[in-house]
Amino acid sequence: MTAEQIEAVSLLAATLILFAWGRFRHDVVAMLSLMAAVALGLVEPDAAFAGFGHPAVITVAAVLVLGYAVAASGVIDAAVQRLMPRDASLSVQVLALGTMGALISSVMNNVGALALIMPVAIAAARKAGQPPSVLLMTVSLATMLGGLLTLIGTPSSLVVSDFRRQALGEGFGLFDITPIGLALVAAGLAFVALVGWRLIPLRSAPVAGELFGMATYVTEAKVKEGSKSIGKAFTELEQMPAVAGAHVMGIVRAGRRIPSTAWWERIQAGDVLVYQTSPENFPRVQEALDLEHLADPETGAAAIAGEGRLLLEAVVRPRAAIEGQTAQELRLRSRYGVDLVAVSRQGEAPSRRLKRFRFAIGDLLLLQGSPQALSTALSALGLLPIAERNLPPSRRRALPAIGFFLAGIVATASGLAPPAVALMAAALLTVIFRALPVRELYSAVDWSVIVLIGAMLPVGGTLESTGATDVIASWLLDVGQGAGPFLVLALLLVATLLLAEAVSNAATAVLMSPLAIGLSRGLEVQPDAFLMAVALGSACAFLTPIGHQNSTLIMGPGGFRFGDYWRLGVALEFLVVAIGVPLLPLLFPF
Repeated sequence: MTAEQIEAVSLLAATLILFAWGRFRHDVVAMLSLMAAVALGLVEPDAAFAGFGHPAVITVAAVLVLGYAVAASGVIDAAVQRLMPRDASLSVQVLALGTMGALISSVMNNVGALALIMPVAIAAARKAGQPPSVLLMTVSLATMLGGLLTLIGTPSSLVVSDFRRQALGEGFGLFDITPIGLALVAAGLAFVALVGWRLIPLRSAPVAGELFGMATYVTEAKVKEGSKSIGKAFTELEQMPAVAGAHVMGIVRAGRRIPSTAWWERIQAGDVLVYQTSPENFPRVQEALDLEHLADPETGAAAIAGEGRLLLEAVVRPRAAIEGQTAQELRLRSRYGVDLVAVSRQGEAPSRRLKRFRFAIGDLLLLQGSPQALSTALSALGLLPIAERNLPPSRRRALPAIGFFLAGIVATASGLAPPAVALMAAALLTVIFRALPVRELYSAVDWSVIVLIGAMLPVGGTLESTGATDVIASWLLDVGQGAGPFLVLALLLVATLLLAEAVSNAATAVLMSPLAIGLSRGLEVQPDAFLMAVALGSACAFLTPIGHQNSTLIMGPGGFRFGDYWRLGVALEFLVVAIGVPLLPLLFPF
């Protein structure tokens, strides 16, 4: 290898290590890698930011805007709730929710599709008196697989298509990926409905009327003068009938934490009692023990009680504005008029005071406020409600949003215009005709994805420009000692699946697509099957909760632990390989 090739490979290796480490956000790592490529002379300074004008980046941004506009109109919410079979068996519910999730995610962001279906899945589980884990895992997997139903279903497919355009002069068509996507969605949902649901851990069913798993919600309250709890030990508090169902974790006295294991301690006026229970028990316990709730970390004042104030459960979505911040820093009451009542993280009690608790993806929050204040806070902070919203669809917004989206898809599929042009024009018309307010336009775009793709495209291109791709491909083929294209295709698919567990799907596509083209050149076959293998592998990260944003998002609401994913994930990834390897060459001959 030449010095330039060694530099390109080393840079990408370092980038992969940083991606897998997870210490920095993926978009930050991508920009750091781009700057390093410029500093090493692998990317010309004038071309450093050319990736941000790349057709794949423009198309992703347009699809995010169009999908957001359709979702915001309420029409998908209404359709999902109307079509959901409420009293059906578990297998039927798995198939119904999975099918709806797959269809929605075929034309919009995976996370957005999951956000629309998740409240319905949780409501169905509550009605059946079952934990929501099976339905949530099903919806998460279905929305990931559903992204393979069309070229615009996931950013990685668009990236792969553009690498084909660079190699052959033309990208994939909008529905070229559909046959393999349909096969995977059908096989995946059938497997989960008939057998796979048994591989999903079933947490203990919630008590009737209790919200799912909410015994792990933690809250704080101040012991007032004359409180019935004064002078009592921790065990005595839990034995009081009014405190049944609550677990006292300890107290905070003069800034010092005292755990409940300190049996000799007695409750004093002014202590901050830390306890966990279900949301509906908070008012009862507070009243029974004469406690003053510390919902506002700024002032320590009690939550404002009264008519019109609601309790709402929400989950922190990926790249939310609230992520990494504390309640004290956010000033929830003064800014948004809402109070943080309690928090829960993956079924575990937080180790810090609520005001110092740093929010992360998948955390469950219990908020209190007026409907309008809660709605504003959810949007501004990047939270997803986990209860059915029952919002009436807006015909004024729905008709143009759906109409222009469909027009963009038709223009793309028929070849009237390239995807970037057709879909961006549709997004522009959506804003002009007020199907999407201008104030919501930029919040509809997941800018971290845009930055990630725009920065990684020039970096990934260094493998091709330096000739490192062909060198690596020839090494792999030499190691395989004349292995046929079927075996190489299988190895490429498996390698992409494993890489996607540590790297985002778009970054995986950027890194693996040049290698797919290099392998096809070495084998002297057409690259389409190899590129499609990269598209499949990039979208199917099922093994861990960090492989895909959807898996992370359901972790809190489903009560999942890190090790709960791999059993079903291994089976599904085996299914992807078993279906993809024989089917891809049939659809895209060598």
